[in-house]
Amino acid sequence: MFRNRKTRAMTPRGLRWLFNCYPPFLFQRIRTVYVADDFHACRVEVRPSLRTRNISGTTFGATIFAAADPFHVILLWQIFAHRGQRLDAWLRGGRVRYLRPARTTLTLEFEVEEADVAEATEHLDRHGRWTRWYRTEARDRDGDVCAVIETEVFLGRKDRNRTAGRTP
Repeated sequence: MFRNRKTRAMTPRGLRWLFNCYPPFLFQRIRTVYVADDFHACRVEVRPSLRTRNISGTTFGATIFAAADPFHVILLWQIFAHRGQRLDAWLRGGRVRYLRPARTTLTLEFEVEEADVAEATEHLDRHGRWTRWYRTEARDRDGDVCAVIETEVFLGRKDRNRTAGRTP
């Protein structure tokens, strides 16, 4: 599962397996169906079930947010791990806007651009930390947007308190 134990670099298949076996995702029928070999993209499906149905018979909003919660953080963490860097990676915050009821399987696609990685590298080198908001759409089977989820990712160097931002 781990390519490099020190940085916690995983294989795409191992990461997908880990997500799909993670109990909160497993029981909410949140399934990771694709992770790119370079960790720059990921696709997740949320399937309707009795466990995720709200009083109106549509997918519960918290399930939709849970499906978007960790993915940009984990993708960035893995991109840097494969470059030999061990970082702190967190979700600092999130917002969700529900636009229409979700009655069918939802698909969420996550993408990390190389420009984001370059920007993060520069900020990490200068300041020891980096944050950025990412936007993801939850689309139903017909391609209609049911929810828009925004998540704020935080990356920080493990040694940021000792080196970055210090003045003599």
